[in-house]
Amino acid sequence: MTILLTAIHYVVCIFLIIVVLLQSGKAADLAGAFGGMGSQTVFGPRGSATVLSKATTVAAVIFMVTSLTLSIIATRSGKAGSSLLDRAKPTPVQPNKSGNPSSVPITVTPINPDGSKGTPQTVPSPVVPAPVPQK
Repeated sequence: MTILLTAIHYVVCIFLIIVVLLQSGKAADLAGAFGGMGSQTVFGPRGSATVLSKATTVAAVIFMVTSLTLSIIATRSGKAGSSLLDRAKPTPVQPNKSGNPSSVPITVTPINPDGSKGTPQTVPSPVVPAPVPQK
């Protein structure tokens, strides 16, 4: 069922793109190039509905229905994708000689306000605890 709806959704997407690109704008005539409108309505003159505009409406409705249906099926099936953080395995932290978690020393070279480099200093890296997996 999901595969069928997805296939219909893809076909409707392609069809909708093609139909919208084939339509001409409302002010595609010569008067529209100079700012003239047929009447002074808010959205411009409303002509009769063409085959392309009806096809656009039908395709847009089918697109919305398939989008909603696919999202409802995805949430009800319980197969919602987990994030990468949920699937990540925590890295064990090895204690060092003093019993504290090990850290890698980082060499930092400060820059003085005048732009010259200062004396390099070695500082321990911060230890970040491993994430606790949630159920």
